[in-house]
Amino acid sequence: MNIYVGNLSYDATEDDIRQAFAAYGTVTSVNIITDRETGRSRGFAFVEMSDRSESEAAIEALNLQKIAGRAVTVNEAKPRENRGGRGGGGGGGGGGRRRY
Repeated sequence: MNIYVGNLSYDATEDDIRQAFAAYGTVTSVNIITDRETGRSRGFAFVEMSDRSESEAAIEALNLQKIAGRAVTVNEAKPRENRGGRGGGGGGGGGGRRRY
């Protein structure tokens, strides 16, 4: 199961997160999301655990608990929505009226 960890301290390390979740089962991966330009944590992470019941126990136990000094939000990660391609829109809105 993939688990979302939000409101994460910018100082939290993968080891901090792994240690908290390992108390409830086998952690297969920890991925702290970082800013592409600065490399700094964006304040959330994803944890993967192999067993669903262990994952649910970790979510129940760790939600609103402190990891690296900050109370975190923990829940099952939702699948990423396809937000479509990025690109220049331009269409102008305008309710369908053409502007010349």
